[in-house]
Amino acid sequence: MRLTEYHQLVVDEFGDAKGKWISHSHVLAKLGDTPDALIERGIDPGRVWDGLCEDFQIPPERRLGLDRPDS
Repeated sequence: MRLTEYHQLVVDEFGDAKGKWISHSHVLAKLGDTPDALIERGIDPGRVWDGLCEDFQIPPERRLGLDRPDS
């Protein structure tokens, strides 16, 4: 997953401000650090997103983000 995709998924699910706070502050249960720190260390953003989905119990139908019409 590209980093831009990760950021869009976070905004889609949590909103801009809350998403930034979660990425900076929430320690992922299975990965042991914040999303920002994990990505900075080179962990795949897709793995980080999966960890957020687990921790926040995001249902499968919302894990791919919002449907957007093609431009």
